[in-house]
Amino acid sequence: MLKSEPNWEWYRTFLHVLETGSLSAAGRAMGLTQPTVGRHIDSLEAALGLKLFTRSFDGFAPTDAAHELRPYATGIAATAAAMRRVASSHGSGVRGTVRLSASEVIGVEVLPPLLAALRNAHPELNIELVLSNRVDDLLRREADIAVRMFRPEQEALVAKRVGGIELGLHAHESYLASHGVPESLEALSGFAVIGFDQENEFIRRLLETFKAFPRDNLAFRSDSDLAQLGAIRAGFGIGVCQSALAARDKRLVRVLHNQFSVTMDTWVAMHEDLRGSARCAVTFAALASGLHAYVQGL
Repeated sequence: MLKSEPNWEWYRTFLHVLETGSLSAAGRAMGLTQPTVGRHIDSLEAALGLKLFTRSFDGFAPTDAAHELRPYATGIAATAAAMRRVASSHGSGVRGTVRLSASEVIGVEVLPPLLAALRNAHPELNIELVLSNRVDDLLRREADIAVRMFRPEQEALVAKRVGGIELGLHAHESYLASHGVPESLEALSGFAVIGFDQENEFIRRLLETFKAFPRDNLAFRSDSDLAQLGAIRAGFGIGVCQSALAARDKRLVRVLHNQFSVTMDTWVAMHEDLRGSARCAVTFAALASGLHAYVQGL
Protein backbone atom coordinates (compact mmCIF):
# COMPACT_ATOMS: atom_id res chain seq x y z
CA MET A 1 0.00 0.00 0.00
CA LEU A 2 1.24 3.48 -0.86
CA LYS A 3 2.21 5.55 2.14
CA SER A 4 1.30 8.73 0.22
CA GLU A 5 0.48 9.73 -3.36
CA PRO A 6 3.78 10.43 -5.19
CA ASN A 7 4.35 13.73 -6.98
CA TRP A 8 4.46 13.27 -10.76
CA GLU A 9 7.73 15.19 -10.88
CA TRP A 10 9.34 12.50 -8.73
CA TYR A 11 8.67 9.94 -11.44
CA ARG A 12 10.35 12.19 -13.99
CA THR A 13 13.39 12.48 -11.73
CA PHE A 14 13.35 8.71 -11.19
CA LEU A 15 13.52 8.13 -14.96
CA HIS A 16 16.43 10.56 -15.38
CA VAL A 17 18.41 8.87 -12.61
CA LEU A 18 17.69 5.51 -14.25
CA GLU A 19 18.97 6.80 -17.59
CA THR A 20 22.03 8.67 -16.34
CA GLY A 21 23.07 6.53 -13.37
CA SER A 22 23.78 9.42 -11.02
CA LEU A 23 22.09 12.25 -9.16
CA SER A 24 24.43 14.90 -10.54
CA ALA A 25 23.96 13.85 -14.19
CA ALA A 26 20.19 13.68 -13.74
CA GLY A 27 20.25 17.13 -12.16
CA ARG A 28 22.18 18.59 -15.11
CA ALA A 29 19.71 17.07 -17.56
CA MET A 30 16.72 18.44 -15.65
CA GLY A 31 18.15 21.80 -14.60
CA LEU A 32 17.96 20.85 -10.92
CA THR A 33 20.54 20.74 -8.16
CA GLN A 34 21.90 17.40 -6.97
CA PRO A 35 20.31 17.76 -3.49
CA THR A 36 16.91 18.41 -5.10
CA VAL A 37 17.24 15.26 -7.21
CA GLY A 38 18.20 13.33 -4.10
CA ARG A 39 15.14 14.62 -2.23
CA HIS A 40 12.89 13.58 -5.12
CA ILE A 41 14.26 10.02 -5.03
CA ASP A 42 14.05 9.83 -1.22
CA SER A 43 10.46 11.11 -1.33
CA LEU A 44 9.45 8.62 -4.05
CA GLU A 45 11.03 5.73 -2.15
CA ALA A 46 9.25 6.79 1.03
CA ALA A 47 5.89 7.16 -0.75
CA LEU A 48 6.18 3.76 -2.45
CA GLY A 49 7.80 2.01 0.50
CA LEU A 50 10.48 0.65 -1.81
CA LYS A 51 14.24 0.91 -2.26
CA LEU A 52 14.78 2.04 -5.86
CA PHE A 53 18.55 2.58 -6.01
CA THR A 54 21.65 1.40 -4.22
CA ARG A 55 24.90 3.34 -4.22
CA SER A 56 27.69 1.66 -6.17
CA PHE A 57 31.27 2.60 -6.90
CA ASP A 58 30.28 4.22 -10.19
CA GLY A 59 26.91 5.79 -9.32
CA PHE A 60 23.38 4.72 -8.51
CA ALA A 61 22.42 1.13 -9.37
CA PRO A 62 18.69 0.45 -9.90
CA THR A 63 17.08 -2.31 -7.85
CA ASP A 64 14.77 -4.97 -9.26
CA ALA A 65 11.84 -2.85 -8.08
CA ALA A 66 13.15 0.12 -10.10
CA HIS A 67 13.40 -1.97 -13.26
CA GLU A 68 9.86 -3.27 -12.76
CA LEU A 69 8.47 0.24 -12.19
CA ARG A 70 10.26 1.76 -15.19
CA PRO A 71 7.58 1.12 -17.86
CA TYR A 72 4.87 2.52 -15.59
CA ALA A 73 6.89 5.63 -14.83
CA THR A 74 7.53 6.03 -18.57
CA GLY A 75 3.78 5.86 -19.16
CA ILE A 76 3.13 8.51 -16.53
CA ALA A 77 5.75 10.79 -18.09
CA ALA A 78 4.27 10.29 -21.57
CA THR A 79 0.75 11.04 -20.30
CA ALA A 80 1.93 14.19 -18.55
CA ALA A 81 3.69 15.37 -21.71
CA ALA A 82 0.58 14.64 -23.79
CA MET A 83 -1.52 16.67 -21.33
CA ARG A 84 0.87 19.60 -21.72
CA ARG A 85 0.61 19.39 -25.52
CA VAL A 86 -3.20 19.35 -25.37
CA ALA A 87 -3.25 22.28 -22.95
CA SER A 88 -0.90 24.29 -25.17
CA SER A 89 -3.27 23.95 -28.13
CA HIS A 90 -6.26 25.66 -26.57
CA GLY A 91 -7.07 29.07 -27.99
CA SER A 92 -8.01 30.44 -31.38
CA GLY A 93 -6.48 29.05 -34.56
CA VAL A 94 -3.94 26.26 -35.00
CA ARG A 95 -1.49 26.43 -32.13
CA GLY A 96 0.35 24.32 -29.60
CA THR A 97 2.78 21.43 -29.87
CA VAL A 98 2.61 18.30 -32.03
CA ARG A 99 4.98 15.43 -31.27
CA LEU A 100 5.97 13.40 -34.34
CA SER A 101 7.69 10.04 -34.64
CA ALA A 102 9.50 8.96 -37.80
CA SER A 103 12.37 6.76 -38.92
CA GLU A 104 15.85 8.26 -39.15
CA VAL A 105 15.99 8.87 -42.88
CA ILE A 106 12.42 10.19 -43.14
CA GLY A 107 12.88 12.40 -40.08
CA VAL A 108 16.20 13.89 -41.17
CA GLU A 109 16.09 13.84 -44.97
CA VAL A 110 12.40 14.18 -45.89
CA LEU A 111 10.33 15.85 -43.17
CA PRO A 112 12.26 19.10 -42.49
CA PRO A 113 11.04 21.02 -45.61
CA LEU A 114 7.50 19.75 -45.06
CA LEU A 115 7.59 20.90 -41.45
CA ALA A 116 9.11 24.26 -42.38
CA ALA A 117 6.23 24.91 -44.78
CA LEU A 118 3.75 23.82 -42.11
CA ARG A 119 5.31 26.20 -39.59
CA ASN A 120 5.18 29.08 -42.09
CA ALA A 121 1.47 28.45 -42.57
CA HIS A 122 0.84 28.14 -38.81
CA PRO A 123 3.41 30.21 -36.88
CA GLU A 124 1.99 29.21 -33.49
CA LEU A 125 2.49 25.52 -34.16
CA ASN A 126 5.51 23.88 -32.51
CA ILE A 127 7.00 20.56 -33.56
CA GLU A 128 8.72 17.87 -31.50
CA LEU A 129 10.38 15.19 -33.65
CA VAL A 130 11.42 11.78 -32.33
CA LEU A 131 13.48 9.48 -34.54
CA SER A 132 11.89 6.11 -33.82
CA ASN A 133 10.09 3.31 -35.61
CA ARG A 134 8.54 1.61 -32.59
CA VAL A 135 5.06 0.19 -32.97
CA ASP A 136 3.55 1.23 -29.67
CA ASP A 137 4.55 4.87 -29.15
CA LEU A 138 1.20 6.19 -30.45
CA LEU A 139 -0.86 4.04 -28.10
CA ARG A 140 1.31 5.11 -25.17
CA ARG A 141 0.91 8.74 -26.23
CA GLU A 142 4.67 9.11 -26.60
CA ALA A 143 3.86 10.72 -29.96
CA ASP A 144 0.78 12.32 -31.50
CA ILE A 145 1.49 11.38 -35.13
CA ALA A 146 3.83 8.80 -36.61
CA VAL A 147 5.22 8.04 -40.05
CA ARG A 148 5.58 4.29 -40.37
CA MET A 149 7.03 1.92 -42.99
CA PHE A 150 4.33 -0.67 -42.32
CA ARG A 151 0.57 -0.66 -41.93
CA PRO A 152 -0.43 0.11 -38.31
CA GLU A 153 -2.83 -2.61 -37.18
CA GLN A 154 -4.06 -1.19 -33.87
CA GLU A 155 -7.78 -0.38 -33.92
CA ALA A 156 -7.31 2.78 -31.85
CA LEU A 157 -5.29 4.44 -34.62
CA VAL A 158 -6.31 6.49 -37.65
CA ALA A 159 -3.96 5.65 -40.53
CA LYS A 160 -3.56 6.82 -44.12
CA ARG A 161 -1.38 5.13 -46.72
CA VAL A 162 0.70 7.65 -48.67
CA GLY A 163 2.30 5.18 -51.08
CA GLY A 164 5.23 2.85 -51.44
CA ILE A 165 8.82 4.03 -51.01
CA GLU A 166 11.14 2.09 -53.29
CA LEU A 167 14.55 0.96 -52.09
CA GLY A 168 17.36 0.34 -54.55
CA LEU A 169 21.10 -0.26 -54.58
CA HIS A 170 23.11 2.93 -55.01
CA ALA A 171 26.72 4.06 -54.97
CA HIS A 172 28.56 7.33 -55.41
CA GLU A 173 29.83 7.88 -58.93
CA SER A 174 33.40 8.16 -57.61
CA TYR A 175 33.23 4.64 -56.15
CA LEU A 176 31.89 3.15 -59.38
CA ALA A 177 34.50 5.01 -61.39
CA SER A 178 37.25 3.39 -59.31
CA HIS A 179 35.79 -0.09 -58.83
CA GLY A 180 33.47 -0.65 -61.77
CA VAL A 181 29.80 -1.56 -61.83
CA PRO A 182 28.53 -4.98 -60.64
CA GLU A 183 26.72 -7.01 -63.29
CA SER A 184 24.75 -9.23 -60.90
CA LEU A 185 23.84 -9.59 -57.24
CA GLU A 186 26.28 -12.48 -56.97
CA ALA A 187 29.06 -10.19 -58.22
CA LEU A 188 28.57 -7.92 -55.19
CA SER A 189 30.94 -10.17 -53.25
CA GLY A 190 33.75 -8.39 -55.10
CA PHE A 191 32.60 -4.93 -53.99
CA ALA A 192 32.41 -3.02 -50.72
CA VAL A 193 28.81 -3.48 -49.64
CA ILE A 194 27.16 -1.30 -46.98
CA GLY A 195 24.54 -2.87 -44.73
CA PHE A 196 23.16 -3.91 -41.36
CA ASP A 197 24.89 -4.90 -38.13
CA GLN A 198 22.11 -6.66 -36.19
CA GLU A 199 19.25 -8.48 -37.90
CA ASN A 200 15.65 -7.35 -37.39
CA GLU A 201 12.39 -8.62 -38.86
CA PHE A 202 12.69 -6.46 -41.98
CA ILE A 203 16.29 -7.59 -42.59
CA ARG A 204 15.35 -11.25 -42.15
CA ARG A 205 12.54 -10.95 -44.70
CA LEU A 206 14.93 -9.19 -47.09
CA LEU A 207 17.55 -11.93 -46.75
CA GLU A 208 14.96 -14.58 -47.58
CA THR A 209 14.53 -12.98 -51.00
CA PHE A 210 18.00 -11.56 -51.61
CA LYS A 211 20.66 -13.99 -50.41
CA ALA A 212 23.60 -11.94 -51.67
CA PHE A 213 23.89 -9.84 -48.49
CA PRO A 214 25.19 -12.09 -45.68
CA ARG A 215 26.49 -10.04 -42.77
CA ASP A 216 30.04 -11.41 -43.02
CA ASN A 217 30.29 -10.07 -46.59
CA LEU A 218 29.41 -6.51 -45.60
CA ALA A 219 32.35 -4.09 -45.64
CA PHE A 220 30.46 -1.44 -43.64
CA ARG A 221 27.97 -2.46 -40.95
CA SER A 222 25.62 -0.19 -39.05
CA ASP A 223 22.05 -0.35 -37.77
CA SER A 224 21.73 3.38 -38.37
CA ASP A 225 20.15 4.10 -41.75
CA LEU A 226 21.69 7.58 -41.60
CA ALA A 227 25.16 6.09 -41.11
CA GLN A 228 24.64 3.80 -44.10
CA LEU A 229 23.43 6.74 -46.20
CA GLY A 230 26.47 8.74 -45.13
CA ALA A 231 28.76 5.91 -46.20
CA ILE A 232 27.09 5.70 -49.62
CA ARG A 233 27.44 9.45 -50.12
CA ALA A 234 31.10 9.33 -49.07
CA GLY A 235 31.93 6.74 -51.74
CA PHE A 236 32.56 3.86 -49.31
CA GLY A 237 30.69 1.35 -51.43
CA ILE A 238 27.28 0.10 -52.57
CA GLY A 239 24.27 0.23 -50.27
CA VAL A 240 20.50 0.32 -50.05
CA CYS A 241 18.94 3.77 -50.32
CA GLN A 242 15.49 5.20 -50.93
CA SER A 243 15.31 5.76 -54.69
CA ALA A 244 13.41 9.05 -54.36
CA LEU A 245 16.09 10.33 -52.01
CA ALA A 246 18.98 9.21 -54.21
CA ALA A 247 17.35 10.92 -57.20
CA ARG A 248 17.98 14.27 -55.51
CA ASP A 249 21.74 13.80 -55.88
CA LYS A 250 23.01 13.18 -59.41
CA ARG A 251 26.26 11.84 -57.99
CA LEU A 252 24.42 8.81 -56.57
CA VAL A 253 24.02 6.12 -59.21
CA ARG A 254 21.60 3.23 -59.05
CA VAL A 255 22.99 -0.22 -59.86
CA LEU A 256 21.31 -3.57 -60.56
CA HIS A 257 17.99 -1.81 -61.02
CA ASN A 258 16.30 -4.87 -62.53
CA GLN A 259 17.65 -7.27 -59.93
CA PHE A 260 17.05 -5.39 -56.67
CA SER A 261 13.93 -3.40 -55.85
CA VAL A 262 12.06 -3.38 -52.54
CA THR A 263 8.98 -1.31 -51.78
CA MET A 264 8.08 -0.18 -48.26
CA ASP A 265 4.46 0.73 -47.64
CA THR A 266 4.40 4.16 -45.99
CA TRP A 267 1.67 5.33 -43.62
CA VAL A 268 0.83 8.34 -41.50
CA ALA A 269 -0.99 7.43 -38.29
CA MET A 270 -2.35 9.07 -35.15
CA HIS A 271 -4.52 8.09 -32.21
CA GLU A 272 -8.21 8.30 -32.97
CA ASP A 273 -8.78 10.50 -29.89
CA LEU A 274 -6.89 13.29 -31.71
CA ARG A 275 -9.30 13.52 -34.66
CA GLY A 276 -10.82 16.71 -33.26
CA SER A 277 -7.49 18.39 -32.53
CA ALA A 278 -6.80 21.24 -34.96
CA ARG A 279 -3.03 21.08 -34.43
CA CYS A 280 -2.97 17.35 -35.18
CA ALA A 281 -5.44 17.53 -38.07
CA VAL A 282 -3.44 20.10 -40.06
CA THR A 283 -0.16 18.32 -39.32
CA PHE A 284 -1.58 14.94 -40.34
CA ALA A 285 -2.90 16.41 -43.60
CA ALA A 286 0.40 18.19 -44.38
CA LEU A 287 2.44 15.04 -43.77
CA ALA A 288 0.13 12.86 -45.84
CA SER A 289 0.20 15.30 -48.75
CA GLY A 290 3.93 16.01 -48.59
CA LEU A 291 4.96 12.37 -48.23
CA HIS A 292 2.68 11.34 -51.10
CA ALA A 293 4.46 13.91 -53.29
CA TYR A 294 7.84 12.56 -52.11
CA VAL A 295 6.84 8.98 -52.91
CA GLN A 296 5.73 10.08 -56.37
CA GLY A 297 9.06 11.80 -56.94
CA LEU A 298 7.53 15.28 -57.15
